[in-house]
Amino acid sequence: MAKKLRNIFSQFQTFEDQIGSLEEKILMLEHRVEQLIAVERNHLIRIKNHEEVSDDFIQNGRSYHDLSPDKAWKLYNDKDYDFIMIDVSATTYESPCKISEAIHIPWECFREHSLDIQNKTTPIFIISEDGTTSILACEVLVSRGYFNCNNISGGYKFWKGKNLKEVKDISA
Repeated sequence: MAKKLRNIFSQFQTFEDQIGSLEEKILMLEHRVEQLIAVERNHLIRIKNHEEVSDDFIQNGRSYHDLSPDKAWKLYNDKDYDFIMIDVSATTYESPCKISEAIHIPWECFREHSLDIQNKTTPIFIISEDGTTSILACEVLVSRGYFNCNNISGGYKFWKGKNLKEVKDISA
């Protein structure tokens, strides 16, 4: 009889372990669903604001835009378009031009200082040396609830204003 009871308790323990494992998986799935819903809300807000949203952006569930250098330059020079520009280039990098309104938050300390960006709804343009760390910065911001992040593809390497000394002075 004692052996039978031990076997039953062993089965109960196995069931409890399986239930615990299932509960963990359910929590992970709930978190993933919340992330996907946040991305879909991002898409809906962009559409509501009449922003250009590609089929690829929606179909692949992208959480930030990759702006071509031409598109980024056009939006940058649009006087009616409100945005925040962030430069995540390394501290040691000397950019080919100075973007006067860019907030410089080097990638090395971006995770801790990105929380200083108060506005989560204004479009955020992120530029880096070659567009690589700006992609990472977009992903960090999206994970923290910023829904209007835009990576400037190619970074300073392909930035249209790189041959100008002070970028915004050309339109004045």
